[in-house]
Amino acid sequence: MTELPKTVVIATKNPGKASEFKAMFAKDAIKVKTLLDYPEINEISETGHTFEANARQKADTVSALLNLPVLADDSGLMIDYLHGQPGVYSARYAGDHNDAANNAKVLAELAGVSPEKRTATFHSVLVFAKPHAMAHDLVVSGQLAGQIALIPRGDNGFGYDPLFLLPELQKTMAELTSAQKNEISHRAQAMKALETQWRQWYLTK
Repeated sequence: MTELPKTVVIATKNPGKASEFKAMFAKDAIKVKTLLDYPEINEISETGHTFEANARQKADTVSALLNLPVLADDSGLMIDYLHGQPGVYSARYAGDHNDAANNAKVLAELAGVSPEKRTATFHSVLVFAKPHAMAHDLVVSGQLAGQIALIPRGDNGFGYDPLFLLPELQKTMAELTSAQKNEISHRAQAMKALETQWRQWYLTK
């Protein structure tokens, strides 16, 4: 490969998530597509036991099917008191992608636990796969440390954002503006790492 790709597929059906990557790739005039552009691709099972394994599963599978470079992510919340749970099960901790139920389950499991023991970390892993080079995926990660709040706070977020408290700001992720959140989030940290590495990686056979 001697030139950058003309198209990169983000392995998601979430337009909001894909939009975060469009600005980065736009610098190189690269068109970004998502799985919404390829309805023939079935849902990809996430059976890995780590964020990297799940992201790699999605990136490698879609790249092989489309013969295009594919970027996939897997993210989640790890709570120290719960021995790293919900982890890779973050999105379906209390069922199938039910944010309110997931938050309620976390609060129930931390009932009576003091603030200093409610430490947690948001993790994000990005895996970039290019056709015919699955053994050489680019893997980057980002994380954000915080605590689990006693009650949900804020309306500007999704998932566990209303529970994820940033002690230095005394605000949850859901109380931040989108600009603030996109500057410090675990996915933002992973994207910053990706931005510094992906071009050289892609141009290396």
